[in-house]
Amino acid sequence: MPKTENDPLQFFALFNEIGIIQQLSRTFFEERLPNGLALPHFSVLNHLARLGDSRTPMQIATAFQVPKNSMTNTLSGLEKRGLIEVLPHPTDKRSKTIWLTDEGRQLRAEAMERVARDMGPVLPQMDPEEVASALSFLTHLREVLDKARD
Repeated sequence: MPKTENDPLQFFALFNEIGIIQQLSRTFFEERLPNGLALPHFSVLNHLARLGDSRTPMQIATAFQVPKNSMTNTLSGLEKRGLIEVLPHPTDKRSKTIWLTDEGRQLRAEAMERVARDMGPVLPQMDPEEVASALSFLTHLREVLDKARD
């Protein structure tokens, strides 16, 4: 008989599994990043590549739900490596905008290629329909949780 209401313990188990998957995937991913680059660095590069340049440090910090000073530290490391460029905001002289450099785009692409290549042994163990279904569910869950934080 299917459940007719959500069970908080089942949601706890779901978030527990997501947390374990996050730890495993973080380790897997960081092992494939160039020396000195951590997942938070790559995540910012990926964020800018997906959503576009010219975001402010505060917008990025809000998206990642981290304090602005933490994001400033991450952005500083990316800027020192030449992976982003920090430019004055065109209308707000107190703010800055963040732009990916060609090097940043290339590093992101290379990291994604490494991950895709090394996923080879895992992919045959996964049913494509289950992956699509899980992705759809997880996207919906993220959207619900994202709206709940506003």
